Amino acid sequence: MWRRALCVGLLALALGYLCLLGPQLPPSALRLLPASLLGGLRRAGSLESRMVAAWQAAIVRPARGWARVAVGVNACVDVVLSGVKLLEALGLEPGDGKYHAVLASQQDLREAFVHFMEKGAAAERFFSDAESFHHIARTASEYPGAQLYVGGNAALIGQKLAANPDLKILLCGPVGPKLHELLDDNVVVPPESMQERDEFHLILEYQAGEEWGQVKAPNANRFIFSHDLSNGALNMLEVFVSSLDEFQPDLVVLSGLHMMEGQSKEMRHRRLMEAVASISDIPTDIPIHLELASMTDQDFMSNIVHQQVFPLVNSIGLNEQELLFLTQSASGPHASLASWNGIPDVGVVSDILFWVLKEHGKTADRASDLTRIHFHTLAYHILATVDGFWGNQVAAVAAGARAAGAQACATETIDTSKVFLKAPLEFVTSQIEAPSKISLNPDEPVVHWHREGISFHFTPVLVCKDPVRTVGLGDAISADGLLYSEVYPQ
Repeated sequence: MWRRALCVGLLALALGYLCLLGPQLPPSALRLLPASLLGGLRRAGSLESRMVAAWQAAIVRPARGWARVAVGVNACVDVVLSGVKLLEALGLEPGDGKYHAVLASQQDLREAFVHFMEKGAAAERFFSDAESFHHIARTASEYPGAQLYVGGNAALIGQKLAANPDLKILLCGPVGPKLHELLDDNVVVPPESMQERDEFHLILEYQAGEEWGQVKAPNANRFIFSHDLSNGALNMLEVFVSSLDEFQPDLVVLSGLHMMEGQSKEMRHRRLMEAVASISDIPTDIPIHLELASMTDQDFMSNIVHQQVFPLVNSIGLNEQELLFLTQSASGPHASLASWNGIPDVGVVSDILFWVLKEHGKTADRASDLTRIHFHTLAYHILATVDGFWGNQVAAVAAGARAAGAQACATETIDTSKVFLKAPLEFVTSQIEAPSKISLNPDEPVVHWHREGISFHFTPVLVCKDPVRTVGLGDAISADGLLYSEVYPQ
């Protein structure tokens, strides 16, 4: 009996020692611990709490911040509700998923939603049938619990930046009465951007582990669709560019190119050429950030990358789906990869980011302004920059990760009891070149490496256990990343 009591006492002492000193254990030791014990250490406030404290210390304002930011050109009202509940309200039954580039019916909607829910991937599609879309939109907006928010990448980024009282924000996009009512008072909308009717986008959310028929979502995400003609034709682009002379911004944020996929190929090509001409009119001393979004037409993406838009912008924001589609469309590294398997491999992501900046970014021999890419996925973020053009990127990537953890849980600051670390504790920095192997240290969560004149800043994300709202996370991440970035005078 006394031997058993002694063993129990020693075990309790050992567990107490681990809970006290566990936060100081290296990643290699943490991986040897049983999952149940590691979970106990995390609940004791170890990994997550240390990361939050380290971020707080790292997130400092740049020496030269922005004062006036112009944002355009897609804006709408988001109707957010449960995807499964809307499909059931429309009388649709569970079934097999199927990929659709464009939606033409409720059946297409059901199949596309199931396809992406099964992967846990975000997606955005154009709904071509106006009458059917308006019926679905009416059903969605009248559904109990449906919520209306500011929508569209430009409006969301503008709304996020407007929370900083020191910033003045100009928003150009199709702004109707409901959207205007929802916007922050710090957002200026030129009269030419106002229109009589709002554009509505339907955001179908699903939760991690949610089931519908035989499908179970691996993580929380959303499926977006619309029949949006104003944003689809970039109707406000010329208004946006013409407003810059009077507003005199320090930074321009551009988004909405993906909305043109609902147009015919001829119309899309013509409008893209007009967009390139308009963007070219923006003074070269004003940095331009381009926020990408879900796309399906590889030729369209290839045009944007090779000769159209990329050379005109200084910075790009995108997620893992958009990055993979980019390299597939432009025959970049790892283009044969059909889809990500779980958390995107850091080395693969790093290879593609390096290729974009090396092949399409600014060099002494290439007339391109592209020097920065802010990549975000559920588990981690990477900021890749050409050396000599951007500063304060440790703070910028940390601020983006902090925004993701707080906004997903709908909390002002990160509540460590509501988040968990999903990023790999060890990873390699390339799957092509001779890589470095990096071990994550929660006390220094922003990791830096360098490759042929390009700097990479990596940080994990503290993932919300029960997300309240996933829409607009990428826009919030890019907004905070830009807020804490500094561009060096050239």
